[in-house]
Amino acid sequence: MNREHRTLPTLFLSLWIALLPLEAQTLSGTVAVAPQYGTTHVYVAPRDTDAFVASFLGTFGGASTKQVVTTVTPTPSSTTSQLLQTPSGNISLFGFLTPIPYPFGSERTGLLVEDMDRAVTAARASGAEVVVQAFPDPIGRDAVLRFPGGLMTQIYWHTRPPSSPALAHPPENRIYVSPDAVTAFLHSYLQFSQGHVVNDEAAAPGAEIGRTNYTYRRIHLASKFGKALVMVTDGILPFPYGLETTGYEVDDLDATLKRATSFGAIILTPDAGAHSAMVRFPGGYIAEIHASPR
Repeated sequence: MNREHRTLPTLFLSLWIALLPLEAQTLSGTVAVAPQYGTTHVYVAPRDTDAFVASFLGTFGGASTKQVVTTVTPTPSSTTSQLLQTPSGNISLFGFLTPIPYPFGSERTGLLVEDMDRAVTAARASGAEVVVQAFPDPIGRDAVLRFPGGLMTQIYWHTRPPSSPALAHPPENRIYVSPDAVTAFLHSYLQFSQGHVVNDEAAAPGAEIGRTNYTYRRIHLASKFGKALVMVTDGILPFPYGLETTGYEVDDLDATLKRATSFGAIILTPDAGAHSAMVRFPGGYIAEIHASPR
């Protein structure tokens, strides 16, 4: 499952990227920084922030920055904000005290870029849409992108470059796309991230996404932004599959799930032989957790 191999669609995709104009290929060559600067964006009601922080950190370890009240959108709003840093991945946690302006809450992740203007240019050159133009925040600049197939992510740049150690277990960005959109998505996302296909399985077992007697296409990607798992399905998914945004790798799944339930999380799916489980944390955030190695 972890061996690198390429199907014909993947080979065609690689040739497509190789034939792009040099400007389009190099524009995105240096925009990513490192996986430890990616965060999953989690929005919860303000009353749930403390319970979520206690549960998430109790499950994975790590620490939180001090909670602040600030404006993180280009239009007037107010939210609590804090960064949760764990060995398995980071969370940007928001508890909005005002209505949430469009389109915030729809973006899944925040990705650090070396240069905002170059990153926006690279995104457009890849075929991604800049949904929210670059805007200032209290510590830098941000923009919101949408890739073909609908994936939305926020990119950010800090006035003072951050410095964080590498993660013990970089998380997976879990991306569900349709067969209609997968080629355009891969073309755009791989060009922007300058990533590569690690594994492309044409008939992965549907039990991994709650479907028996079904197979789906499963594609592992890697780049300086981190890992991504692309799941190409017919969209007929039982709860809670498709609602998770991130997969977290841990050394001991059973011990992690015991900690999660002891801190108020709920296991939504049992380990169905895939060495993974879907978990809902206080406040409603749903995550996939899997054993290492996978």
